[in-house]
Amino acid sequence: MNPLVKALNETIEQENPNIYAMLSRLGKNIYFPKEGILSQSAEAGQKAKKFNATIGIALENHEPMHLAVIQDTLSAYAPKDLYPYAPPAGKPELRALWKEKMLKENPSVQGKTISNPIVTNALTHGLSIVADLFADEGDAVIIPEKNWENYELTFEIRRGAKMVYYPLYNEQRKFNSEGLKEAILAQKDKGKAIIVLNFPNNPTGYTPGVEEAEQIVAAVKAGAEAGIRLVVVSDDAYFSLFFEDSLRQSIFGALAELHPNVLAVKVDGATKEEYVWGFRVGFITYAASSEKLLQALEQKTMGIIRATISSGPHPSQTFVLKALKSPEFEAQKQEKAQIMKGRANRTKQVLDSGKFDEVWEYYPFNSGYFMCLQLKTVDAETLRVHLLDQYGIGTIALGEHDLRVAFSCIEEQDIEELFHTIYQAVLDIQKQ
Repeated sequence: MNPLVKALNETIEQENPNIYAMLSRLGKNIYFPKEGILSQSAEAGQKAKKFNATIGIALENHEPMHLAVIQDTLSAYAPKDLYPYAPPAGKPELRALWKEKMLKENPSVQGKTISNPIVTNALTHGLSIVADLFADEGDAVIIPEKNWENYELTFEIRRGAKMVYYPLYNEQRKFNSEGLKEAILAQKDKGKAIIVLNFPNNPTGYTPGVEEAEQIVAAVKAGAEAGIRLVVVSDDAYFSLFFEDSLRQSIFGALAELHPNVLAVKVDGATKEEYVWGFRVGFITYAASSEKLLQALEQKTMGIIRATISSGPHPSQTFVLKALKSPEFEAQKQEKAQIMKGRANRTKQVLDSGKFDEVWEYYPFNSGYFMCLQLKTVDAETLRVHLLDQYGIGTIALGEHDLRVAFSCIEEQDIEELFHTIYQAVLDIQKQ
């Protein structure tokens, strides 16, 4: 065994043997090489004052070589902040600012022992890192039956884990914490599970309220007290887009340091929060009771990054960093959030008119980008295709009866026409 792997594993096992037991085979074997190109280049960067012939980039006139046709469009930025490789864990200043932002927006995280956020190639990459580090063949991954389809690809197809589903809503149309608890406790014989909590939920746009969040935390704690080792992932892709009464901060804070059998992980990013989908800048953050343990998990995470993408894109990290440092950032973000809230509120107003009650009802939503119709009279896929072919309207069919509508990309003045057209399409199909 590589000495670095041995040292990391011994640290994790000494600090919390339960978290060591959560690691997958890959998670136990991965490490970030301290001896090699990166470490030698880092050392040369500090000491090679005359010539630095280590890292695989080209220099010209003492700055990164670049093409004018590219730099001309990016002239606001220094070449050093665009063209060299970013560190595997991301730009240090960006990581520090994101942590500062996280603590400000999530008071429940303050005072908890958390890692420095590590930059990922957006949220899917963060989830993939979780899967690599913790999911082995047959491990249970607990998610609601209304979920983002990429979870199956990330955990089940890539890593061979077994998806365990529970209904998202209970009979009162609130978050089904009892169903979550039952799904957790059903894994007692396995002794381990991964839980993914996605709020606001994709596809429904639902975020639990404060009392519901307390019930979720209680369900997780019950599983931990039953001896089940739980990796609990807060997928906060749509964080901050809260439009009504709901939990206003990540549930990650309440899960952090909850129990020795719980490892809380936060996966978030600028992607949706800052409306920079194509920048692919995300973050992964761990909570544990020990700085040594967090450092070891960081090293293993960097090992996964080094072994897959090597490092994230430098320019987009620089763009996000500049935005976070701008005095106009908060005001501009709030302006866009109000537009999104207006679209959500208008959607609910149109749906609450009573005009469509005979053909659908909608699942509760209060946040995020989406809402979901529960169709009463027609098949979702049939409706989706008819809308596309006859009206030029795109929606997402989920199962037999659910149709996801992204109000995020519809201007507020067009929302009423959108739903009236969907209604007309339902009537068309009923006449056939």
